Amino acid sequence: MSVNVSTDTTATGFNHDAVAQITALGNSLSTVKAEVGKVIFGQEAVVEQTLITILCGGHALLVGVPGLAKTRLVETFGTVIGLDNQRIQCTPDLMPADILGSEVLEDAPEGGRQFRFLPGPVFAQLLMADEINRASPRTQSALLQAMQEQAVSIAGQTHALPSPFHVLATQNPIEQEGTYPLPEAQLDRFLMQIDVGYPDLDAERQMLINTTGTENARAAQVMTAAELRAAQALLRQVPVGESVVSGLLEIVRAGRPDSTTDATIKRHVAWGPGPRASQALTMAVRARAVMDDRLTPSIDDVLALAKPILRHRMALNFAARAEGITIADVIDTLCARLR
Repeated sequence: MSVNVSTDTTATGFNHDAVAQITALGNSLSTVKAEVGKVIFGQEAVVEQTLITILCGGHALLVGVPGLAKTRLVETFGTVIGLDNQRIQCTPDLMPADILGSEVLEDAPEGGRQFRFLPGPVFAQLLMADEINRASPRTQSALLQAMQEQAVSIAGQTHALPSPFHVLATQNPIEQEGTYPLPEAQLDRFLMQIDVGYPDLDAERQMLINTTGTENARAAQVMTAAELRAAQALLRQVPVGESVVSGLLEIVRAGRPDSTTDATIKRHVAWGPGPRASQALTMAVRARAVMDDRLTPSIDDVLALAKPILRHRMALNFAARAEGITIADVIDTLCARLR
């Protein structure tokens, strides 16, 4: 696939060749999903949401119990999209330097001694941070600062990270001893929280057949890093209709207890999503439309992506928890406003 972003625009807001480019991109993304599906079984929604996150240039938090192929998902995406990938296992004793890198003092060729920077695993295009909530707050902050700024500072020197740069972090929801939950401000840096569940019966049967034989399926490369960067630039040219913008703003703003007139939200929500949620939803609906071979997003895209984009950007109060209300229930209430 080759994507070239032209600057020659028409009165409609599209480039003259944008329709052909978007169609070609949609076909390529379908091939990406098909290749990933050769290795990852029964997780179509997870694969789609992960691909949307990468296409938007964002980072994702994968939440699921062990053994659901989260690590393999990251490795497979690295292969299919042509990105250099690295993995770090987060533990309580992991230090920021173990992720970012450090300077070492060594003998200089001309005599004397000098410092040399040794880059850490964060210098990759696709980084998996496994069990991020097991890392200390200091280490979490170092990683999330790199995610936000796409650069790291070591000994007063700033080092740019590769482009594109994406972090897919995992979190285990059932083992909470010895963990450091991510603060809300850091969770907001993730474009999506993707919940990874168990595969259905048919998918698990197919997985058994394909993974316990003499040969395992392998995914082939479909894109390159340069093509991904061009695709990310092309995505920003996809127009979003006023009705869709109004709809996503209505959902996001209605989730804020201090600005909504909804008594249920005021009673159950401690704090709601900020403007970064609106930005993420605007980009994500564009990506979903392109993946579905459409030139513009619709309200259906907003409804489909509201949960993965909003659920880590909201918190319930004690009254809601006492009544058995969940974040999913609250987001369903918000989405009902657009149905």
